[in-house]
Amino acid sequence: MRRPSELVSTATAHTLRRSRMTLMTAVVATVGLTACGTESAGTDAGLKAGGAEDRPGTAFSKMLDEVAETCPADGPPQAPPTGPQNPQPPGAQETPPSDAVEPIAPTAGPEVELNARDWCAGHLHEERVTQALWDLKNPSPADVRTILNDLGYIDERIHGLRKSGTATRFSLDLRDRGGRLCMAGSAAGTRTVVDMCVAPATGPFKPGRRKQ
Repeated sequence: MRRPSELVSTATAHTLRRSRMTLMTAVVATVGLTACGTESAGTDAGLKAGGAEDRPGTAFSKMLDEVAETCPADGPPQAPPTGPQNPQPPGAQETPPSDAVEPIAPTAGPEVELNARDWCAGHLHEERVTQALWDLKNPSPADVRTILNDLGYIDERIHGLRKSGTATRFSLDLRDRGGRLCMAGSAAGTRTVVDMCVAPATGPFKPGRRKQ
């Protein structure tokens, strides 16, 4: 038989071991909770950062504002600023056509249905898209889509993209802030033509009538 002093020592040893195990368990649990909290905080921060990034629609609206930056905000149609708005594409062999005479505000036809901002911006969109497509030889719909995307026109606003003979046709829905502006284009290298058009004020997109 063990003496009383030995029994006390044994009991004390068991108690100490239990205390140490309890302490270690508490420490592990605390570390785990801290790690989870850190991971959760990192995830939340990542989500917030991702949410702050420009969505396609936001970037598209920003591009429209930048193109129309020099245009009047309201009123009847006015001529856009004179002079080229975009540099000639790298490696261009020929110069895309540009209006030698300042455009005159329309008095008849579908363009009178556009407000001042859209009528002015329409000429600038015509120019920038034409310049970008000018050097494409026998452009495919995929080629045209890539160029338009690079210019900031998102897929949701590109319509009717199709091959037609040697040209690729397309329409752009540029309706913004209640406007009715759209573009109707035919990409065919140096025979590229891009004209503004008038879309319905509301509802599904339809190219509508082109300028005369």
